[in-house]
Amino acid sequence: MNGFRGDSALSDIELEEKFARRSLNQSMFGRLLPLIAPVWRQIAAVIGIEIVQVLAIFARPLLIGLVIDRGLRQAGAGVDAPLIAWACLGLATTWGIRFALGGLSQYCAGVAAIRVLNDLRTRVFAHVQTLSVGYFDRTKAGRIIARADRDVDTLEPLLIQGPPEFLSAILRLCLAGFLLWLIAPALLAGLVAVVPVLVAATFLFKRISQRSWAKVAENRSRFTAHLVETVAAVRLIKQSGRDRENLAKYRGLLEDFNSALIFGSMRSGWFAPFTGLLTTAGLALTLVVGGRGIALGTLSLGELAQSLFYVFLFLAPLQEFSDLFERFANGTACAQRIFLLLDTEPDIVDGPAAATLPAVEGAIEFRDVRFGYRPDQPVINGLDLSIAAGELLAIVGPTGHGKSTLVQLLTRFYDVDQGAVLLDGRDIRSISERNLRSHIGVVLQDNVLFGGTVLDNLRLARPEASDAELIAASERIGAHEVLQSLPHGYATQVGPLGGQLSQGQRQLVCLVRAYLADPSVLVLDEATSAIDVSTERRIQQALRVLCEGRTALVIAHRLETIRSAHRIAVIRNGRVVELGSHEALTAKGGHYAALYGTYEDSAKSSPPRSQPAPALNAAS
Repeated sequence: MNGFRGDSALSDIELEEKFARRSLNQSMFGRLLPLIAPVWRQIAAVIGIEIVQVLAIFARPLLIGLVIDRGLRQAGAGVDAPLIAWACLGLATTWGIRFALGGLSQYCAGVAAIRVLNDLRTRVFAHVQTLSVGYFDRTKAGRIIARADRDVDTLEPLLIQGPPEFLSAILRLCLAGFLLWLIAPALLAGLVAVVPVLVAATFLFKRISQRSWAKVAENRSRFTAHLVETVAAVRLIKQSGRDRENLAKYRGLLEDFNSALIFGSMRSGWFAPFTGLLTTAGLALTLVVGGRGIALGTLSLGELAQSLFYVFLFLAPLQEFSDLFERFANGTACAQRIFLLLDTEPDIVDGPAAATLPAVEGAIEFRDVRFGYRPDQPVINGLDLSIAAGELLAIVGPTGHGKSTLVQLLTRFYDVDQGAVLLDGRDIRSISERNLRSHIGVVLQDNVLFGGTVLDNLRLARPEASDAELIAASERIGAHEVLQSLPHGYATQVGPLGGQLSQGQRQLVCLVRAYLADPSVLVLDEATSAIDVSTERRIQQALRVLCEGRTALVIAHRLETIRSAHRIAVIRNGRVVELGSHEALTAKGGHYAALYGTYEDSAKSSPPRSQPAPALNAAS
């Protein structure tokens, strides 16, 4: 699966099919039915209510025919007022049943919909969390959000409302046909002649609509994805002045969506007028045949009135099929994409004999490691590196040469293509993912906080800890003064992704969180650029406390960290080209000496420090 990173030659759906290792499944019934199994009682109640409502509907023409034929007697015979009164009461009762049961039906359907959609959302969310980091590197966040939100919502009319309404339409069609056959078989014979035409048209409509609405759903996902990416990168867009170009791209995606929507509507818009034509033809046929029956004395006026109702009840469902099949097409198109996501398996999975280690010493070894996000473009190429338990190793080197990739491999966000990564002499692929990561703490350059207070974010590392214990940990690594000085102290809301805190404050929270987790191995991407000197010093102090007694791999940006490291590894082109102490590597006069010389030159030419010194990670 590594070969997909950056693959833009394929469409989004083709990429998703590749991730899932299967094509879009056009037949959804077998997979949709299990979704409604937990709410079968509510669905059965809705279906029962629909049956009662259909029977109430068919009582009306019977009562009207009774009034015409018997309540309104022949000339001179008078009017049967009691019969008319009872008929009117019966009609009122049918409408009362309609209103009362209609509300009950909506309640049952709503309860079922909430449960089905929430269960599906939970299932999608849980599955997304199981996917490997590589999937998120390859997939737009907006597409995932569209699957879990809009696509799931679209299933509600298909799964909950659709079956009862479809059953109601079929019942009305069949019952009307049966009653027409009892009254006037000739009428039914004429109407039945249109059924094969309707069946063929419905099948064609379903095929056309499903393809059209699939394209609409895909284009909707694209502009949703772009919206999510814009929100996430709004600072970059504003800073680079690309808001107009970004808006133009969004408009283009909307135009694609609108074009697909209009084209789809045009392709399927013929179905409703076509069924309307069948209805008009059926009513005209009833009047002709019924009028002839009255003239011949084979049909009463009341029976003709009933027949008109039954013809309408026979043909009205044909028009409803237009909306039902449009919902079916739209719903199944979204269901296909949801199931394609659910069919996507994580790249990294535990083996059947994955071990759970209660404790580790922290010895790490990269043994002849080869890895590339694309098979033909290795990022790590034959790398060998051993780190002793308790050692602080600084990793330096030009940008893009594999330093951060080592972190991805050690935490098993990706698996090596060749070779092995070992922890305490054990291949990390033989250790369960959850257990492995419980022993490895990571503080990356991009600090991530969740909405809530500072204490809420600290408690993520140790849920059972009290407020006093969390604050004590902050004091031990030297972050207390900064965090306590926030507007509401530790009760300060950090905002979305920690946006209400400065970069240095966010990093201090992450360092306290790592300290609370108490891992045996620490991986630190020491990001202290754009941080004031005072905060940088606090972070350096926190790093020193955090690394005590642990194995630490630091992607080093600052001279202070590099000097305090036991050894320094210089990475170039995915290999360790130099390894040793600061003094030894400086004396050697190689790659590290060149990097360090660049740092010293920059420091000498800079004015007195009010800002942090240049980073020691530029390409040489």
